[in-house]
Amino acid sequence: MTMSQQCVLVAKKVNGILGCIKKSVASRSREVILPLYSALVRPHLEDCVQFWAGKDREVLERVQQRAIKMSRGLEHLSYEERLRNLGPFSLEKRRLRGTSDQHLKILKAWVSRGWGPVVPSARTRRIRHKLEHRKFHLNMRRSCFTLRVAEHWSRLAREVVESLSLETFKTCLDTFLCNLL
Repeated sequence: MTMSQQCVLVAKKVNGILGCIKKSVASRSREVILPLYSALVRPHLEDCVQFWAGKDREVLERVQQRAIKMSRGLEHLSYEERLRNLGPFSLEKRRLRGTSDQHLKILKAWVSRGWGPVVPSARTRRIRHKLEHRKFHLNMRRSCFTLRVAEHWSRLAREVVESLSLETFKTCLDTFLCNLL
């Protein structure tokens, strides 16, 4: 099964779940919809979000838009403003968060580095773990993990990058991503 086929199956499953929520739940208030979304919908959307291609993420982002629209009282707002008010990140931010988490684990040697070392840049003064963003000639190489994460990693604030534990890193990263949009 290809990733696109898997993504279509996930979108179909989540749309079914949203249909069940819409039919069975009378209240559309934020206090009811958000916990249901977090428990039933979001785990399906976030599964392997780091590996899905752009067109697949667009399909899943539309499903998330449908889920966010179910909440009453925010009809006049745009999708980004609804996300900001309700709390969940867009799938693109979730992808960035997941790749940053994985990169921190690799950089701090919390997981094995079987696929090759990540080399920090020695030319920077600001952040000790800032990475060089290497150029590539093939479009296929653009989605390689080490190249995809380097640009975003180098833009992170110092307190995020130099976190001592994974939990503090996640907390600082969430704060940084909230302020990003």
